[in-house]
Amino acid sequence: MAIPESQIETWSHIGSVVQSAQTYDTMRNVLNDGNSPYYAKDFSIFLQGSYGNETNVFRDSDVDIVIRLNQTYYADTVKLDAGAKANYDKAFSLAGYAYPDFKRDVLAWLQKKFGTDVTPGKKAIVIKGKGTRRDADVLVCAQHRRYRATSNGLDGQYDEGITFWTSDGTQIINFPKQHAANCTTKHQSTNSQFKRIVRVYKNMRNRMIDDGYIADGVAPSYFLEGMLWNVPNDKFVQSYEDTFVNAFNWISNTDKTNLACASDLHWLVRDNTSVCWATANFEAYLTAVREYWNAWQA
Repeated sequence: MAIPESQIETWSHIGSVVQSAQTYDTMRNVLNDGNSPYYAKDFSIFLQGSYGNETNVFRDSDVDIVIRLNQTYYADTVKLDAGAKANYDKAFSLAGYAYPDFKRDVLAWLQKKFGTDVTPGKKAIVIKGKGTRRDADVLVCAQHRRYRATSNGLDGQYDEGITFWTSDGTQIINFPKQHAANCTTKHQSTNSQFKRIVRVYKNMRNRMIDDGYIADGVAPSYFLEGMLWNVPNDKFVQSYEDTFVNAFNWISNTDKTNLACASDLHWLVRDNTSVCWATANFEAYLTAVREYWNAWQA
């Protein structure tokens, strides 16, 4: 039995907006306080994740905030030819204030301001909500530059993103601004349907977890956004039910190795990398969606 239009339309609704906005304002003001130990450094604060991309649903409305050190950058130069790499190496100098220093200072400042509500996580610093303030994740990172093959090592031919290290020492590289911009363009190109359908898939994923069809963590929101970003624009139509089916059928029948994350700077489905969706989880998710759709009971 297919899931009816009325249920899918309900799942398309956006989650908390007012409280999330208030939480972001609170956190941004704290992070940008002139009394912080890192205030004299060059840094920027911006949103990433579901709230920042307007794909948040009611159950997953945590506020994901990035604070990025800009004056120090880390680079991927593997695509540079020998001459360009030599140029890069000659101009390179070690920074006096690096990512570990920045993370230490940001953590100390948040602990001073929020006390025991602060918990350092594997990736981000978690600030527990209180009153009208929602839970927030603060990701401390540094600027990352992925140099293109056409660069001479000294120019601006690179993709700018973020990098950080997890608590176990694993380096993560992502491109949240490209992700957000591409999702917005997709939304505009699909008659404002893309972000609604992302919310549908997220809400359905949550129900599938509750009903035991998949385990929590099998289908992260970031990968769902990336998966749907690949779907051709003409598959997004006026009916929510038709759009859901169109998107799912296209994803099921396409070559998954050609799918990209929404930033278009990482592959979506690959194994043995922390920035891609593991093949087994991707396949398990698609199987569970099909089973859940067919077994639906209101």
